[in-house]
Amino acid sequence: MADTRPLPHGYSVPVHRSLTSPILLAGAPRLATIVNGTLAAALGLGLQLWIVGLVFWIVVQGICVFAARRDPQFTDVLIRHVRHRGYYAC
Repeated sequence: MADTRPLPHGYSVPVHRSLTSPILLAGAPRLATIVNGTLAAALGLGLQLWIVGLVFWIVVQGICVFAARRDPQFTDVLIRHVRHRGYYAC
């Protein structure tokens, strides 16, 4: 049987969406964006391959944004997937 009594005043609190959504930078998770930017800067500045670094950043950032639209926490899942061994792995 469901309890149909009204809740007392102050019992329920509205939770804003910004408190529950993950932090995204440029549409991708923060970790992925920082790693992507660091690698692109290493290509562009360290190896002096400016065009390659820029193209790398655009392509990888686009892939990260695409994956983040499907699952905003895909980096956490990917890290967990890499850490765990396969059950049937020899």
